[in-house]
Order: sequence, then structure tokens, then C-alpha cells
Amino acid sequence: MPSTEVTRHTIAILQVSQILQGVRGRGVDVQALLRRAGIVPALLDSPLSRVTQAQYAALIKLLSRSTRDELWGLCSQPVPLGHFAQMCRLLVQCRTLGEALRTGLAYYHRVLPDFVPRLVVHEGQAAVRLVGQGERALERGYADRTFCFFTYGLASWLVARRIPVLEVMYRPIDQGYSSDAGRLFQAPVVYDHPWVGFRFEARWLDLPVVQTPQSLQEFLRQAPASLLIRYRDQTSLSERIRRLLRRHLAGEMPSLEFVSDYLAMTPQTLRRRLRDEGLGYQAIKDDLRRDAAIEYLGQPELTLLDIANRLGFSEASTFHRAFKGWTGLAPGVYRQTLLRPHAEAGVSDLATRALPH
Repeated sequence: MPSTEVTRHTIAILQVSQILQGVRGRGVDVQALLRRAGIVPALLDSPLSRVTQAQYAALIKLLSRSTRDELWGLCSQPVPLGHFAQMCRLLVQCRTLGEALRTGLAYYHRVLPDFVPRLVVHEGQAAVRLVGQGERALERGYADRTFCFFTYGLASWLVARRIPVLEVMYRPIDQGYSSDAGRLFQAPVVYDHPWVGFRFEARWLDLPVVQTPQSLQEFLRQAPASLLIRYRDQTSLSERIRRLLRRHLAGEMPSLEFVSDYLAMTPQTLRRRLRDEGLGYQAIKDDLRRDAAIEYLGQPELTLLDIANRLGFSEASTFHRAFKGWTGLAPGVYRQTLLRPHAEAGVSDLATRALPH
């Protein structure tokens, strides 16, 4: 019986390294924070490694608590806890998405001196832009990009639908520090702008805000975990292929020709459309197997041989070599990470209740 489960995307360790920039050298025990979030510190030494969405959300909550800052020490001055919730209470009273975006960006313009957030509308297109003030250190760059992504997630939540993005706008210095940006926004990333932002059709600004003070309470309990995945475009070609391949994990993966025929398009068209999404067919297969392996390693009842068989490997040793090639680490290190007892805080609890930025 083919599997109908959905394998969640994992998060690059680069994101973990960057979000920690604000607390390094400030007397914070970074290794203790990572362990409490269920992340083995050794993962930071392997640039190919990944963490689960639950681990990343747990780390955000712990950083917020330890720094008392909703941007985790990344900016020149802290954003005191409670500001995000206060702003959201203003936004659910707005009539349209355009009004809500202008209100929210103006709110943070008063709070943060490091960048000027703007909503620019021109010739049928709208753009959220974060224009930096002064020199942009690496940690400030991560703050900009994170603020931009959560602005997008919040905008989609307010109108209860994903807003299609035309382009993600990054600066040349952001290249190499935003490995998951195209997948998160599901749009092309262009690194030749003097600001950070994203562009979409202006007509979406007229959408009504449908959230209420009542729905906001649940949203605040679940953010930021819900912002990471809730409005992923499940109809994109790469996501459709990923769901199709998920059914074949335990056996031989279908060829690109088989998938293109299944989707009623030519192989050339499939390759071109995947290139438009910044992906290749082999990368989708490898990423799916890697993410599924990390998911299975968190299930203590499965042996390494069980996991190998579920991923189409005949021997545990073959799986071991493949996993090390995907992540740079042995599967045992991940099992130690995912099955570590959390005496201080359970990862699943943290993931559903983590504080947003």
C-alpha cells in the first residue's frame, strides 16, 4: 500500500547558526540552549546538516526567553516581548491586507531603528521593502530576512490564503546566507537589490482581513511554527512531485520521464518548470529521502535497518553512507538529537507555543 504521509521539510543548519549570532559572546550558554531545543551542538560543525521544524521553533522560544528580545539580540536594540502580539491586535482590526501591511510596517518603523520597512505600490505591483540604515552586519542581515519572511507569513494568515510572490529581493551580500529562501517563498530570489523584500500583485492588497481577536489567540499560541509551513503552496510542481515520490520511498524511485508522463507534460517542460522554482529532479529525490530519514530517526521503534528498508536501501550500511553524504554526519548523531529526553521542555510543546519575532 503506498504511503500517503507527508514528509515535512527540514531546516538548514545555516539558519540555526545565523539565528544564534545575536547571543554569541554575550554570556549566553549557546550549547545549553541548543540541547534544550533538542539540537546536538555537533550539528553546527557540519554545514550540510538539518534540523526539524519543531527543533527550530523550540530554539526560537528559548532565544526569546533568554534575551527578552523578539529579534534575539540581532538588532542594535531589543524588541521587548509582547510587541508582536500587540501589533497583531491592531492588524486584526484592519479592513484590508493593504491597510494591515501599512499599519504593521509603520508600527515596527517606530520600534526598530535598523531598517525602514515600506510598502511600495507601482504599476499594478506591490512590494514590501526593508531599507537598511547604516552598515549591515551579518546578524542584521539575518534579522532583515527573517522579518521579511514572517511579514509574508503573517500577511497570508490575515487573509487566510497564501499570497503568490513574484520575486524575493535580496542584496548581493545576502547570497550564500539564504539557502532556503526560494523554497520558503516559492518564488525566484534575485540578489541585485539595495534592500530586502518581496514583490507581489497589488490586487492582493484589497483582500479583506478575515482574522479576529478570537482566532488571534490560537495563532499566537502556535506561532512561529505555523508560519513555517501553513501557507506552503501545495500545488507547486516541486511539491506535487515530492508527494508523488513519497509513495515510492521504499522502492525504486520513478524516472523523470515517468513523472513527466504522469503529470501530462514533456520531460523538457518539467525540467524547465523545476528550474523556474530553483530545483532539479535529483535534488527533490535526495531532499525527500534526507527529510524522511530524519523523520524516521525520531521514531525509536525503528532500527537503522527498518529505516534503510523504508527508504529503498537493502542494507543499513548503504543507508549509513548515503545519510552521511546528505548531512555530513552519521545517522546515530541525529538519533541522539531527536530522541534526547527533554527534561526542561518538550520539543513538541515548544514548537506549538514558541514566541514569534
